Amino acid sequence: MISNNNPCRFLQWDSEFFGFRIASAVEDILTIESLDEITSWCSDNKIDCLYFLADAGDAQTVELAEEQKFRLTDIRITLERKLHGEQKYQDEKSDTAQIAVAEDIEKLREIASVNHRDSRFYYDGKFPLQKCDELYATWIEKSCEGFADAVLVVKNDKIIEGYITCLIDECGNGSIGLVGVNPARQGQGTGRILVGSAVEWFRNNNVFEISVVTQGRNIKAQRLYQRNGFATKSVKIWYHRWFV
Repeated sequence: MISNNNPCRFLQWDSEFFGFRIASAVEDILTIESLDEITSWCSDNKIDCLYFLADAGDAQTVELAEEQKFRLTDIRITLERKLHGEQKYQDEKSDTAQIAVAEDIEKLREIASVNHRDSRFYYDGKFPLQKCDELYATWIEKSCEGFADAVLVVKNDKIIEGYITCLIDECGNGSIGLVGVNPARQGQGTGRILVGSAVEWFRNNNVFEISVVTQGRNIKAQRLYQRNGFATKSVKIWYHRWFV
């Protein structure tokens, strides 16, 4: 029943991980007609939860989503930085970050499991907290095992202070995935070092455009990226609609 012309796509990994049938809407705009198509598709495919990333600038979309009991779970902020012809920012230091190794994974999982509680999965309210913790622990582990092109870590006396994951897409553009700081090392400049090191890693790998996504509620992260030369590119709204 799932084809390229469908208004939604079934998310196999999310469904197996959370134990619900989960899908995401293909488009970011809602009309009365497309809403009917989405609802019918979800009913036909026995979907429990639908992710919908909405265009924040389309008033009709927001109105229809709220009327149909879509639950706002996050504001998605995308920032970007272009490196063409740039000089290094004074803060960018790559000598204090290093590539993660297999021996780091256990500690990285521990940090990641408590470090991303600003995300939409926690704010949804229907996903078990333990599963949300495990989601990010699994994410950082898979990043170390090849999902990311690089996982950089800051260490001090063998203690991992933080991590950042770097990815390069098929067009040669870079993106920062997970960024986390050990709760015991907050407020010591680790985030600045991580972002600066990631920028330098991308520059050394001939990447000249970098993007990163963070939550609208995560003001600290937005300021961190802005201080490192990133500017807001787009704002979208994450909704979840539950059918159970």
